[in-house]
Amino acid sequence: MSKKRANVQVYVHTNVDRALKQLKKKIEREGIVRDMKRSVYFESPTQKRRKRLMRAIKQNLIRMAARGYWD
Repeated sequence: MSKKRANVQVYVHTNVDRALKQLKKKIEREGIVRDMKRSVYFESPTQKRRKRLMRAIKQNLIRMAARGYWD
């Protein structure tokens, strides 16, 4: 796992709430929180594969339901 540093800059002119909203959006786009969670909680390769498989099954079921396979 690489130790890259994220560099996110937000300029505050007058509205602090707006700057905070921009910061949160940039952090989400960069995936900083997701990477931090991955590094804090160890997940074995078996768990990663299982999680990926379960996500694929769920997405497939959602697609099938959207296309009307169970009507």
